[in-house]
Amino acid sequence: MSTLPVKRTAHWVGSGAPWIWLNAGAIALCMIMVVGLLALIAVRGLAHFWPADVLELSYQDGDQTVRIIGELRSAEQVPAQRLVEAGVTGLPIGQEEFERLLLRVGNRDSYGADFRNVLRPFILAESAPDELVAIERREWGNQYGYLRAVKQQGTVVAEGAAVWSEFQARLLRANALHADIARIQKDEIGRVNHRIERLRLNGRKLELDGALDAMAKLELAEERALAEAEFATLRTQLTQLSTEVGRDSYVLEIQDGQMLEKPMAQVIGAIRPNQLSVPSKLAVYFSNLWGFLSDDPREANTEGGILPAIFGTVMMVMIMSILVTPFGVIAAVYLREYAKQNLLTRSIRIAVNNLAGVPSIVFGVFGLGFFVYILGSGIDDMFFPEALPAPTFGTPGLIWASLTLALLTLPVVIVATEEGLSRIPRSVREGSYALGATQAETLWRIVLPMASPAMMTGLILAVARAAGEVAPLMLVGVVKLAPTLPLDMNAPYLHLERKFMHLGFHIYDVGFQSPNVEAARPLVYATAAVLVLVIVILNLAAVRIRNQLREKYKALE
Repeated sequence: MSTLPVKRTAHWVGSGAPWIWLNAGAIALCMIMVVGLLALIAVRGLAHFWPADVLELSYQDGDQTVRIIGELRSAEQVPAQRLVEAGVTGLPIGQEEFERLLLRVGNRDSYGADFRNVLRPFILAESAPDELVAIERREWGNQYGYLRAVKQQGTVVAEGAAVWSEFQARLLRANALHADIARIQKDEIGRVNHRIERLRLNGRKLELDGALDAMAKLELAEERALAEAEFATLRTQLTQLSTEVGRDSYVLEIQDGQMLEKPMAQVIGAIRPNQLSVPSKLAVYFSNLWGFLSDDPREANTEGGILPAIFGTVMMVMIMSILVTPFGVIAAVYLREYAKQNLLTRSIRIAVNNLAGVPSIVFGVFGLGFFVYILGSGIDDMFFPEALPAPTFGTPGLIWASLTLALLTLPVVIVATEEGLSRIPRSVREGSYALGATQAETLWRIVLPMASPAMMTGLILAVARAAGEVAPLMLVGVVKLAPTLPLDMNAPYLHLERKFMHLGFHIYDVGFQSPNVEAARPLVYATAAVLVLVIVILNLAAVRIRNQLREKYKALE
């Protein structure tokens, strides 16, 4: 019997080719899983913004026939045995599975729930009338039904065929007035309130310093009177606008036949989805998507947008990058270029490597205990005594969250920078010394520029980890809903002491703390897709900078 095939097999195994194929297969499998996960997140998240048709069903609910109006959200096959165990009766005999539809019926202020499950066998009739409207409101979620009338101060101004055009015209007016109200409340009144608070703190500071004399009191009183007069003027404008925006209302017939009269000021937008063509639906889709990216959240984060969370995530990562880079580079330069390679240095490197494996929640506890309670309280005592006992920096905020994540990612930057420094040939340093440069000049002008691509690699890894962290942020600054952004037009403009929103925590809150699970589920996927996109954009920007640095210093290697 020939031993040639056996020898060939042994040679093939000995050459290492099976392990190459095994690694290639594992990498391919991982790539397929990652792409599949991203595709699942994107499809389930982005599909939420598509304006689906609104259905009208005649449904057999026990002994009575009811009308159900709602937007079809999903459909699934349910085993008959499960339905029987749940107490459902009247199912057709001999069928193993039945289709169950999930409808968003809206009108939560009338029915108490946004969603309802219906079984296909009990649907007696199904249609999608063109006259059905879907109304997005600022509170209580969507409304679905038939628009019957538009009123002005209780008097009907439009019915029948003219009701839709009149509704759209008055909705534009109501939204413009609401935008003016929001601008006055958030910007102008916020600015005046900030000014009044600063006057109060200035007075308190003068009092603590023993400088609050009669002249200072008079100046503060005059400035406070001017601010209060401006505040009164803004309040008058706000009252007038609120009266104007409450002028119009609409009458909607919902599925049980009720005629609901609601103020136009509650409405954000309205469409007749069953009348829309595909291009019109695309326009509505992109409008909904832009609203999700640019608006503030509403309804316990189950409605509205995620702009504050996007802003908070990007701002925190940028501040963290500014903080972690110099400390990581300085530590790596000392360990590689200046420190003697002895037992202490090796112990420090082991500690740095072990620090990378510490659970992130431990960093959060450290940040809360040291940064907030010790460092922040000390800053308040030293620089903001006039605000006490109310804390300024002695409370979780953006700066402490950034510092905590800087500590969390510091080992990554140190290790990557050390690797970059170790790859620079000794001859480059010796050539610089031969030309008369000192060690510091060589380090600053030659070594660090050549090692900058490795520094950027460490920063890329740090950004990728920090942007998705949630556990430590829950202790040092992130909140469910932040009333204001950390950046505004009030001095000092960037408020590092404020709490902020974060995309990772927003996903956790919407997914696990939401009172409206069905409404929140698609937003979890959509927010996760945005978080991945933000991380990719930040990393691509860092990769581009790294590649430019690598090309710039390639000739020196």
